[in-house]
Amino acid sequence: MTKERTLIPPNRTHPSFIAAIIGISVIASLFLAWLVYYHQPSDVAGTHLAFLPALNALLNTCCTIALILGIRYIRRGALVQHRNSMFTAFLFSSLFLASYITNHALHGDAKFPGHGVARFVYLWILLLPHILASVIALPMVLITFFFSLTGRFPLHRKIARYTYPIWLYVSVTGVIVYAMLAAYR
Repeated sequence: MTKERTLIPPNRTHPSFIAAIIGISVIASLFLAWLVYYHQPSDVAGTHLAFLPALNALLNTCCTIALILGIRYIRRGALVQHRNSMFTAFLFSSLFLASYITNHALHGDAKFPGHGVARFVYLWILLLPHILASVIALPMVLITFFFSLTGRFPLHRKIARYTYPIWLYVSVTGVIVYAMLAAYR
């Protein structure tokens, strides 16, 4: 049996990589906050690429399915299928991020038109926890993948227990955010 090759030996710790991932995540989160809340959109009328919010919801749905399949596979001991599912989830999340950035650069932030209880639920129970969880999920997903790709499976398993539910929560609530916005338009 051949030993899997890794880019970084699994027996060595590299806190600089973890620090870099966290630093990149902080910069990405600050960029997204600027894009959503301060950037002037280039297509205020929303006529260009108007399908992007629906595409974002579809990509989040596909990510959710891949995550659920991935956890089922690992619980069955199907490592190859687990790895493939998690790479698929990562691909869908990456495509989502590119689409999300494009949508906000073009159209800006979508304002929730509902009032009263619906607005309270949307903003404080759904959107705020979704945003906070997504900021936490980004470095956790990257660190979890880093541990897996470098063959540090005990560390991968340890952090994946926390990464998985947060990533799944972000994916699911992303679809619910879209659905609520669409329902109140």
